[in-house]
Amino acid sequence: MKNTFINKNLTNLKSENLDWTLLQSEMKNKLGLEIYESWLKKINFIEEFNNYILLSVPTRFIRDWITSRYLDQILQILKSYKKDLVRIEFKIIEQGVPKNGMNNSYDKLEIKENISFIKDSYLQYNRIDPNKRFENFIVSSSNKLAYEASLKISENAAQYNPLYIYGGVGMGKTHLLNAIGFELKNDYKVMFISAERFMYQFVKAIKSNDMVKFKEYFRNTDILLIDDIQFMNGKEAMQEEFFHTFNALLDKGSKIIVSADRAPNKLSRIQERIKSRFSGGLVVDIQKPDFELRKKIVQNKIEELNKLYPDQINISKEIRDFISTEISASVRELVGALNRLVSFSRIYKKIPNLAETKVVLKDLLNLSENKVTIDLIQTLVCKFFKISKNEMLSSRRSRYLVRPRQTAIYLTKILTSKSLPEIGREFSNRDHTTIIHSVKTIEKLKENDPEMVENINKLKNQILYNKEDEI
Repeated sequence: MKNTFINKNLTNLKSENLDWTLLQSEMKNKLGLEIYESWLKKINFIEEFNNYILLSVPTRFIRDWITSRYLDQILQILKSYKKDLVRIEFKIIEQGVPKNGMNNSYDKLEIKENISFIKDSYLQYNRIDPNKRFENFIVSSSNKLAYEASLKISENAAQYNPLYIYGGVGMGKTHLLNAIGFELKNDYKVMFISAERFMYQFVKAIKSNDMVKFKEYFRNTDILLIDDIQFMNGKEAMQEEFFHTFNALLDKGSKIIVSADRAPNKLSRIQERIKSRFSGGLVVDIQKPDFELRKKIVQNKIEELNKLYPDQINISKEIRDFISTEISASVRELVGALNRLVSFSRIYKKIPNLAETKVVLKDLLNLSENKVTIDLIQTLVCKFFKISKNEMLSSRRSRYLVRPRQTAIYLTKILTSKSLPEIGREFSNRDHTTIIHSVKTIEKLKENDPEMVENINKLKNQILYNKEDEI
C-alpha cells in the first residue's frame, strides 16, 4: 500500500524544486531569529511533488515540537510559494546522514513514521497535537480522577458517555481531550474541535445553505471531542443543532467527550436539556495544581529543555522551589514562568538569583496573588448592593438594579483585560454599546458624586485583594 502511494507521487515529481534557501529566509523573517535558530533551522528539504513536500528533521521530539507550535505559520509561508500545496510530511533522519542517504529509494520510506498534515477538506480543522499525549501528562491528586477517566475511555471507548471534564484555564483539559483523540484516531473516526470552531462552521453552513453536509459530517463520527463548551452560551440556534447532534451520536453508539471551565449546572445561558445530558454522564473536575504537581511540572519541563539545550539551562533548586510555591494559578502560567527564566538564563549566561527571578516574574506573581475574574467582581458588587446575581444579570431596568449592574461593568472594564464583547457576554449577552454606555455613566457620576467615588474605591480594594469577607 505504501509503495503504491510513494510510486504514484514519484510520477508527479516536478522538474524544479522550491528554493529552500529563500523559504528559510522567509521563516526567519516571519517567525524570528531565535525560533528559527532553535527549531526551524533543523528542517531540511528532501523532495517536492505536485501537491506534496517531503522534509526531514533530526529527531521525533523536534518534529513534534515544530508541528504543534509552528505548523500553521510554516504552511502559510510554503503555500505563498506553492499554491497547490495540500500536504507536508516529515521524515526523521539523524544528523550526519545526507539528504540523499536513501539512494533515492523512496520505497524504503516508513510512511507510518511520518506525520501527515492534510487538513480536513471540509472543516479545515481537525488537528490532533502529537505532543499532547497521556505519556507526558503529569498526574497528581488534583487531576488524577480526570486523567484516569480519560485513560479508561482511550482503552475502552464504550466507557462513560458522555465524559465531561471541567476546570479553570490552563489546567490541562485540552491536553486530555487531545490525548484521548490521539489514542483512538487509528481505530475510530475522531472529530476534535473547539466549541468556537463548531459555531463558526455552523454559521458558515447556514450562510452557504449547506446544513445537510454539516449535519452528516458531525453525526457520522465515532468519537466527538468538543473543547470549551461554555462558548456556546447564549447561541440558541447553535445549541439546538448541538442538542440534536448529541442525541444522534448517542443513538448510534458514538462517544462524546466535552470540556468546559465550570460544572454543567454552573453553565450560564445553556439550555437546561443540554446541561441535563452532560450531568447524566461522568463529570470530573481538574482542580488547581497542588504543590506536588507544580514541582513535577517544573522538573519535567527543565528535563525536556535540557534535551534541546544541553548545559545551557541553569535554574537552581532554590528558584525551582520558589516558582513551584508562588505560581499556583494554573499549569500554563507555571510553564510560562519557567520559559521566562530559561530565556533569562540563556541570554545572560548566568543562573538567575531570587531577586532577579522576582523581577522577571513580577507580573505573574501579582497575578497569582490577586486574580481578578468577572465572576468575583459580580459576586462582590451584588453583595455590596444587597442584590442577587440573577437580578443583576436580568433584563429588568429598575434603578436599584441598573446602578449596581453599571458599577460591575465599569469595574470589569478597568480591572480586567476583557474586551467589550467579552464583557457583554458575561453580562447576559448585552451589546457592546450597552457596555460603553455603562462605563461612561459611572465615569460621569464619579465627577459629581463623592459617594459614588467612595463606593468604587471601596469595591476596587475589595476586588483587588479578594477580601470578600470584609463586605
